[in-house]
Amino acid sequence: MTRKSEVLSTIIPLADVDPDLVETLLDTAFEPERHQRTAYRLREGCEFLPGLSFAALDDHELLAGTIQCWPVALTDPEGRRHPMIMVGPVAVLPSQQGRGYGQALVTASMTAIDPRAPLPQVLIGDPDYYGRFFGFANTHTGGWDLPGPFERHRLLCRTANPAILPQQGMLGPWRG
Repeated sequence: MTRKSEVLSTIIPLADVDPDLVETLLDTAFEPERHQRTAYRLREGCEFLPGLSFAALDDHELLAGTIQCWPVALTDPEGRRHPMIMVGPVAVLPSQQGRGYGQALVTASMTAIDPRAPLPQVLIGDPDYYGRFFGFANTHTGGWDLPGPFERHRLLCRTANPAILPQQGMLGPWRG
């Protein structure tokens, strides 16, 4: 489960964690300016999906990392909305990075997705890491746009059926 040293962690629902602790962890992992990132515009006005969002506690039962998943949609050029799950942020305290918390959190989220009707999952992240461990790729996202600046090669998608993915569209929050 880990690369540097073996860590025993407990994965719990993120809804069971004080939101202020989550915000502090996110500020520590990504800096308070994180709210200016395009990823935040993608989920603006939405609540995270509690069944797919988790926290990792270290062996002292302190918060070491979190993952949140969000309802988003890709709107194709004809105006049809294709629901997806946005994965992230995946945040681990800098002092705990490299110990397997991030991988455990992403695994927990991906495992929680209902295999009977899996929605495509999308994220902005390192293609080598997320591709190698979780099957995310930028193969089908080249014609997708986001509501702000982004590095196109870092827009990744994972789906059991790539044929359902529109070749073009604008990714944004899912609002019913």
